[in-house]
Amino acid sequence: MSKPVRVRFAPSPTGPLHIGGVRTALFNYLFAKKNGGTFYIRIEDTDQTRFVAEAESYIFEALEWLGIAPDETIGKNEKFGPYRQSERKAIYKQYADQLISNGWAYYAFDTPEKLDELRKEAEANKNTFIYNHTVRDTLDTSLHLSKEETEKRIQAGEHYVIRFKTPVNQILEIHDIIRGNVKFDTNLLDDKVLFKSDGMPTYHLANIVDDHLMETSHVIRGEEWLPSVPLHYLLYKAFGWDAPEFAHLPLILKPVGNGKLSKRDGDKMGFPVFPLEWKTSEGTSMGYRENGFFPEAVVNFLALLGWNDGTEQEIFSLEELVEKFDLNRIHKAGAKFDPDKNKWFNHQYLQKKSDVELAAMFQKELDKKNIKTSLDLVKIVSLVKDRANFVTELYDLSDYFFKAPKAYDEKAAKNWKEETPVLMQKVANELEKITDFTSVTIETILKDWMTTNEIGMGKVMQPLRLSVVGALKGPHLFDIIEMIGKEETIQRIKKAIETL
Repeated sequence: MSKPVRVRFAPSPTGPLHIGGVRTALFNYLFAKKNGGTFYIRIEDTDQTRFVAEAESYIFEALEWLGIAPDETIGKNEKFGPYRQSERKAIYKQYADQLISNGWAYYAFDTPEKLDELRKEAEANKNTFIYNHTVRDTLDTSLHLSKEETEKRIQAGEHYVIRFKTPVNQILEIHDIIRGNVKFDTNLLDDKVLFKSDGMPTYHLANIVDDHLMETSHVIRGEEWLPSVPLHYLLYKAFGWDAPEFAHLPLILKPVGNGKLSKRDGDKMGFPVFPLEWKTSEGTSMGYRENGFFPEAVVNFLALLGWNDGTEQEIFSLEELVEKFDLNRIHKAGAKFDPDKNKWFNHQYLQKKSDVELAAMFQKELDKKNIKTSLDLVKIVSLVKDRANFVTELYDLSDYFFKAPKAYDEKAAKNWKEETPVLMQKVANELEKITDFTSVTIETILKDWMTTNEIGMGKVMQPLRLSVVGALKGPHLFDIIEMIGKEETIQRIKKAIETL
């Protein structure tokens, strides 16, 4: 690649970071690391009306949690700072003026009321009002005013905007790494506002100026920005700058049907669409972190939304993703979001963790529930983790280790026959005699006893599990009995006899 790779993630701090934005950040991160480049973050906060104070720190915390923090941003390696657009305000006016002086932009003094009137008029005639070459010469613009008249109106404090003067009768053919060559007819484009009289640039001007000044080599962003490409390309041309390479990522689609994944889909179907929980006065939105997902699992499933390495491999560490990532392997078509598959990914990462590691996490869950225990949590985790997708599920899968059943599964209780209480008392008597109270010994002695007395396994094993666990669930029964100990097991059997 001719120039050093520098890519950016440029979110607007208007609320929590959507999972689609996280994937954009991830793909930029992977591309930078793959090519020995720099991944930086710029906060695009020019729209002060939608600014949310906590959103910026949320963005950084989310990327930190996921392990894809930027190399360069606010307060970190500030080579091209400042990294907040609101702090770069003074920079943009000179570039807007440059476009005016070289004929690529003009002042427009139209009032909002006048523009609204024109829109309604067009609608009445079943047309769409577009502010472009078809109307700009007839509207209140500097295109038919002298320089002196224009200056006089600006000095008088009149409201104005600076609009881009889109060229006429051109077909632009712009290369996109993911989509190939994309064509645009300039006659169908509008003259976008670049700068407002309050001194703030619009997204389009600030974005181009900053990408140039911060030496961005590639712009990797969501498909929704594809319609902005011709304007951005023309702005580079207007300034006489080389444009970066463009790559527009496919949309993340709803789990059912088409359409972009939204917060509403998550609320309706009970899964998060944000990396971290987001609280407002209106309520709390779920986060992947708080829902028990491992950051590695979130990174893994996001990487495969629209990209694969051409193999059947599904589990990738961050290092493997960096090694294999290639923009040319990103699909054009939208990627359907699958909440169940995401749980599967988390399950895979949970299974990869050591029992000691999981036991430490499980201890924190027990602490939250104020459960004190002297039982071997490493052993308990080893017995139940196969069935868990999340650490938060470990307790529900193992609660019977910590407390005797208070109720018994009704369906399973049908196995409790007339002769069962007598049999269970005999089992309790046999357990009382065992001195080496280990799983293997208990199993051997009880099975020998059943064989000698010609008692069917089903008559003993199911009622015994029901007595100990409260349901026909859980790992190997004799492992549970060893863990809770002789005294507790016998007490549970006696309670079942009295209750059932």
